[in-house]
Amino acid sequence: MRVTIERSAFLKALTHVQSVVERRNTIPILSNVLLQAGDGQLKLTATDLDIEIVESVAAEVGQGGATTVPAHMLYDIVRKLPDGAQLELDQAGDGQRVAIFAGKSRFALQALPHEDFPDLAAGEFPNRFEIKASDLKGLIEKTRFAISTEETRYYLNGIYLHEVAGGSMLRAVATDGHRLAQAQIARPEGAKGMPGIIVPRKTVLEVVKLFETVDGNVEVALSASKIRFAAGDLVLTSKLIDGTFPDYERVIPRNNDKKLEIDTKTFASAVDRVSTISMEKGRAVKLQIGSGKLILTVNNPDSGSAEEELACTYESDPIDIGFNSRYLMDVAGQVKSDQMTFQLADAGSPTIVRDPNDEQALYVLMPMRV
Repeated sequence: MRVTIERSAFLKALTHVQSVVERRNTIPILSNVLLQAGDGQLKLTATDLDIEIVESVAAEVGQGGATTVPAHMLYDIVRKLPDGAQLELDQAGDGQRVAIFAGKSRFALQALPHEDFPDLAAGEFPNRFEIKASDLKGLIEKTRFAISTEETRYYLNGIYLHEVAGGSMLRAVATDGHRLAQAQIARPEGAKGMPGIIVPRKTVLEVVKLFETVDGNVEVALSASKIRFAAGDLVLTSKLIDGTFPDYERVIPRNNDKKLEIDTKTFASAVDRVSTISMEKGRAVKLQIGSGKLILTVNNPDSGSAEEELACTYESDPIDIGFNSRYLMDVAGQVKSDQMTFQLADAGSPTIVRDPNDEQALYVLMPMRV
């Protein structure tokens, strides 16, 4: 294999693929990136056996071939080379080393056989549809903060993506048992009849990073155990979480008749201020809601107390209710409107939070005792 490639394009692709490579691996080949040269391009592939990222870059191919070299080491070498540099990759005759030439710099990296590199993308993907990149990012951004990090409930460690029963919507849901985030869009053509799937947290984060600058559509392909996202020269394939997502609709209250409206930024800033002295473990803030005003209170036996009064719109019976301050700020961060709406029942029941200008998003918070 002999390839000449421009440094910036190579670095961009390496930045994408090496992000899934674990720093420590018991399987040596998983520390490597697969390089495949041919047809005027160099294809890079990296995997951790759960996620595979593939990106192709235009290159001058003197001799086709394939090999694998340490991903992070190659990335660091290319990153430290000067802008505008031209790199030449040359695999030695015995195949055990790959030489890298750039100007007067020369490196030689130990190679492993490309035949040993796993292929996560193999197999059929019977369900396929296209989704606008902006819609995909919107579904993820509005729900990912509620993904559980508790490994024992592994089926909550991702976003549940599914077709709404009897409807024409594609819905994303995430919950950690204390809060729930739901967002939906009009079902893309081709998604009808798709199975409900749980996309892992790590995959969700990689999709946001990889397709951040994509303006067009992303092609999504599904099988019973995998999902693939593709746009341009970039392809991400991931295993799905093998589990059953709980019946989340049961925890969404239907009869919350008390309505609180408040300025989003003012509320978030006030919660942030009063929670400064809250206990790290509980982070509880009490909301005393009355006609035209909301009082936020935090009491910490070890450090003191805090209180702040805000103007609001509220016309129901007074109510005192507590929430985790971190959760309140996370939800407020998703509301793009100037105002946010709380729909409450009582101090012990789940509360719905909505963005008045986004009917397709909904957030549920479980109260805390304060």
